[in-house]
Amino acid sequence: MPRGLDHIVHAVRDLDAAAALYRSLGFTVGARNRHPWGTHNHIVQFPGFFIELLTLAEPDKLGDDGFSTLFGRYTGDFLKRQEGLSLLILESKDARADEADFRAAGIAGSRVMRFEREGRRPDGSAVKVAFSLAFAEDRLAPDIHFATCQQHYPENFWNAAFQKHANSVIGIAGAVVVAAQPERHIDFLQSFAGSVAQRLANGFALATPRSVIDLMTPQAFLARFDVEPPDVRGGARLAAIRFSAADASLLQGVPELAGIAGLYADNRAVIGLKDAMGAVLVFEPSR
Repeated sequence: MPRGLDHIVHAVRDLDAAAALYRSLGFTVGARNRHPWGTHNHIVQFPGFFIELLTLAEPDKLGDDGFSTLFGRYTGDFLKRQEGLSLLILESKDARADEADFRAAGIAGSRVMRFEREGRRPDGSAVKVAFSLAFAEDRLAPDIHFATCQQHYPENFWNAAFQKHANSVIGIAGAVVVAAQPERHIDFLQSFAGSVAQRLANGFALATPRSVIDLMTPQAFLARFDVEPPDVRGGARLAAIRFSAADASLLQGVPELAGIAGLYADNRAVIGLKDAMGAVLVFEPSR
């Protein structure tokens, strides 16, 4: 079954600075949340998709459970090397079925893991939020973790008020993975996403029910976005998020409002690695 994008984790060393960066770029950023295994996050939400700004704030809380290992400890290790986009997570209708698919394909990274917490509505009332995740593993991409996420109470998580952004972004247009040899990763990505990729001159495009996953060489990334990609000497990297904006007239001002020397060309704004805490953020007009 094809799986669309659910969320992307942007791992950062200074969570407050990351929240301030995204606010300065015109995003509505949610409150700080704390996980029992020591990570803290802020959520930037869109219809059906969100960005999770994440740091390992309390490493003393790490345990031996799956979330501590695959989420908390992985984030801490990632941040010792660099900041940037660290997890690519697709939507799931049935996490156990996803785990079975991943095991059949030889890419399973964990058994299904479930997490529940209490959330708060804007009026202060309590609601339950719960997720089940099934991890997949590309052994040639140790700096990307992959998982699917099944939401058990989606009506308590998604909030239209948090999906309105001053920069007019209405959703994700795509995610970009960079690899020295894209052909070594495409079989994994097709099994992970449940979709068939289109072969391109310098990589692949994999259409999903929610946006596209592009897999390309560093040279193709530079030619397309005019900024450097992350270093891929250690394996493939999740390099960029492409946003879809409703009002193209606002895009030129996005870098300036944030005090960033971003690029603006062909009706598209691009924020590079150094200015976006290890990620490349691309703002494009919606089609």
